[in-house]
Amino acid sequence: MQSVVQELVKLGQLPSSVKANLVNLEKFQTLLMKVEQPISDDDAQALVKLFGPDECFGLAWTLVHLIETAPGWPLEGVLDESESEWINRLKQRAKNV
Repeated sequence: MQSVVQELVKLGQLPSSVKANLVNLEKFQTLLMKVEQPISDDDAQALVKLFGPDECFGLAWTLVHLIETAPGWPLEGVLDESESEWINRLKQRAKNV
């Protein structure tokens, strides 16, 4: 797993747009921009867990696009674990491929 993905995992889920603060948003954005693509399947599995309640000023879309670069995407069982809006979007996008 990329070290930058490990750092993202340590930050936890993306905050909601309402509760986010500038320092935290900048940390997420800086780290997301450092992720090397394509990501590994392990990276994708870790990043799926970072979705928050909303798009967090577009950072959730960045996660979507990173996750979809994994060679084995969609990974079996990864999208079954949650019913969040973002997991549902990934499910739908995987069906459309």
